[in-house]
Amino acid sequence: MAKVELKQPVIEEISAQVKDAQSVVLVDYRGLTVEQDTRLRRQLREAGITYKVYKNTMMTFAFKGTACEALTPFLEGPSAIAISKDDATSPARVLCKFAKEAPKLEVKCGMVEGVAYDAAGVAEIAKIPSRDELISKLLGSLKAPIANFARVLDQIAEKGGPGECTPSSTEEAEETAMTPEAPAAEAEETAMTPEAPAAEAEETAKAPEAPAAEAEGSAETATQEPAETADQS
Repeated sequence: MAKVELKQPVIEEISAQVKDAQSVVLVDYRGLTVEQDTRLRRQLREAGITYKVYKNTMMTFAFKGTACEALTPFLEGPSAIAISKDDATSPARVLCKFAKEAPKLEVKCGMVEGVAYDAAGVAEIAKIPSRDELISKLLGSLKAPIANFARVLDQIAEKGGPGECTPSSTEEAEETAMTPEAPAAEAEETAMTPEAPAAEAEETAKAPEAPAAEAEGSAETATQEPAETADQS
C-alpha cells in the first residue's frame, strides 16, 4: 500500500476533528514526563477536549481550506493538537493552567471561533471564564434581587404584617389626632377678641357727652354774667 493511502485516513481524521471546531490549540509537549503527560491528558479528557499527537505534515494537509490553515506556520517541531467543539475557551484555559505547573509544555498558537491567535493571544483567551462559570454568575446576579425581596417579606412577616402598628406608632398617631385641638382653641380666642374693640367703640360713642356738658356749662355762665351786670346798674 502506498504511503499516500496510509496518510489519507489520518488526514481525514484530523479534518473531521477541526471541522466546525470552536477552538484548536497547538502545543509543544517535549520535556513532559510520563506522569505529567498522563495527568494532562486526563484533565483535557474531563473537560471534553480531544488531545492527540500528529505529524506536522499530516496537519498541514488537513488544515488546507479551513480556518486552521492560518496555524500552518507554527507547525515546527513536535506538535500536539487540542480540539474542542463545545467550549471555545476550554483548551486554552486547561493548557495554559497546566503550563504554569509544567513549564516544559509550550503553547504555540490557537484558533478560536475562526480567528487565529499566537501564544500571547491564547494566554489572554485562557483568562476568560468557562461557560458554566459565566452561567453561574448570571444566575447569581438574577437570584440576588429575588433573595432580597424574599428577605423583606420575611421581615414583614416577623413584624406581623404591614397592617399591624407598633406601640410607638400608635402613640404617635394619637398625638397627631390630638394636635388639631390647639388651633381650634386659638380660633375660639380669635373669635372672642373682637369684644375688646366693641367695648372701645362703646366708650368712644359715650365720649361726646363730655363736650356737650362743657357746652351747657358755658351757656349757663354766659346767662349769669349779664344778670349780674344788670343788678349792678
